[in-house]
Amino acid sequence: MTASLSDDLKSIIDDTPVFATVATVQPDGSPQLSITWITRDGDDLLFSTQVGFQKERNLRRDPRVTVMINPADAPYTYAEVRGSVELSSEGAQVLLDQLSRKYTGKDYAEFRPSAKKNAERVVVRVTPRKVVGSL
Repeated sequence: MTASLSDDLKSIIDDTPVFATVATVQPDGSPQLSITWITRDGDDLLFSTQVGFQKERNLRRDPRVTVMINPADAPYTYAEVRGSVELSSEGAQVLLDQLSRKYTGKDYAEFRPSAKKNAERVVVRVTPRKVVGSL
């Protein structure tokens, strides 16, 4: 069963460079948290990560994820999106540049010239199962 994002949450994701905290499950069952850039496709959340990073390895092993969205200018509002992920390399560089322009105003290579040029990346698509919070 999938859940829907509220119109307010969609607006925040679409119109502001709000950061998200992504929680994945470590091999020992403990949580692993990462701050990331996000966008959406309908009710699915999208973000990018590099192949081999802990977050990517955790998601390949266990696709359960929680994404916390908490606007900096409204500290008592938030949305917690619980769901599962699908990983795909298709469109990964396009998404990374789209997110980089949203958050920094520059393509990723211009924003992070020291980043590995040939690093393999994936698109992480989060399909919400439950959304809780005040957004």
